[in-house]
Amino acid sequence: MSRVVCLIVCLTICASVRAENWPCWRGPRGDGTSAESRVPVKWNGETGEGIAWKVAIPGTGHSSPIVWEDRVFVTTCVEESHERLLLCVNRDDGKILWQTSVAVSPLEKKHSLNSFASGTPATDGETVYVTFLVSGNRDDEAKAAQREASATAATLLVVAYNMQGEKIWSAEPGGFASVHGFCSSPVIYKDLLIVNGDHDGDSYVAALNRKTGETMWKVPREHKTRSYCTPLIRNINGKDQMVMTGSKRIVSLDPNTGATNWLIEGPTEQFVSSMVYDGTAFYMTAGFPTYHVMCVRPDGTGDVSKSHVVWHSEVARCYVPSPVLVEDKLFVADDQGTVNCFDTATGDRLWKDRLGNHYSGSLVTANGLAYFPADDGNVAVVKPAAKMDVIEKNALGEFSYSSPAISNGHIYIRGEHHLFSIGASTSQALP
Repeated sequence: MSRVVCLIVCLTICASVRAENWPCWRGPRGDGTSAESRVPVKWNGETGEGIAWKVAIPGTGHSSPIVWEDRVFVTTCVEESHERLLLCVNRDDGKILWQTSVAVSPLEKKHSLNSFASGTPATDGETVYVTFLVSGNRDDEAKAAQREASATAATLLVVAYNMQGEKIWSAEPGGFASVHGFCSSPVIYKDLLIVNGDHDGDSYVAALNRKTGETMWKVPREHKTRSYCTPLIRNINGKDQMVMTGSKRIVSLDPNTGATNWLIEGPTEQFVSSMVYDGTAFYMTAGFPTYHVMCVRPDGTGDVSKSHVVWHSEVARCYVPSPVLVEDKLFVADDQGTVNCFDTATGDRLWKDRLGNHYSGSLVTANGLAYFPADDGNVAVVKPAAKMDVIEKNALGEFSYSSPAISNGHIYIRGEHHLFSIGASTSQALP
């Protein structure tokens, strides 16, 4: 084999090792981590520095982009026509390959910082799954859930499409009513698609058959309180656990059946962020009306409120953004613009500082660095250290309430008006 051929083979192998799809909310592991090593740390959306492309996205939405091979998927809502859309974008040049109308429905009530397209899609490379609310008192369960006059009685809509944008099935696993709207994302597990229906009514978690949309299991949530968390699934001691906050609890469920493994009551009423896991413990941030950061052992059974909380801090006011783990540090973004770094072993806050105006998007990490995406579009790149060490601050040029996606050496960020691909252009593609 010639040297040239050997070099091509080596480069191809290296690229395949580094490149990852980003198939769902918070990426391939559901925790904001990327295994890629050549991820951009410097760009400027205003000048075009480090921007491979940007494309205008119709409508508005806070859902995150997902990436599978050469395609990027994102959802949006055209508020004037009440139309919810799924878009497919070419990863290499940003061209919109197709868009399909998922639903047309009156706009639901929502929080001012939420959107009508906040649930991030999920894909297995063959099917793309999306979630929206459809309102207009569509079923009795939704009507019964309308506990506040200002809430919109609605139904959770789940739709499956093939990679060409053709609908495979649609399902409505339950009602949903909340004055703050909807934003949880679907989770793929084996042959199931799991959705969180926490709301101000008969709350539930449900698992649908991924091929047909049939409800395979559905379990009620005791406290019937609005929350917006996407579950995290981990295998611990040979058993899969699906952990999530919401409905005034932290819970671990069996994703095969929905049965409860363990629970922790509280520590607050409402939750938005997803949990993370470092191989030893789960870490939780919340919430409303009180704020908490917690470390929880995963080996309990039943009510472990008094036995399995390793440490508990109330110094960071984090509600919406999900945290990220880098080495032995837990990075937490305060909703109001403050960033925090905790020692995972002790719970001590190592440092606190201000990096942004406000945080809605969740944190991500790649190559040992943490990325903090602020609402004003500025993303700070931070090293894990005993003191804050910011290596870059990058301006997008427009506001952004979405979480970044990382794939094939690029960062994909959805702004208020555009989808950005940050990294080398096609002609400068990474080897």
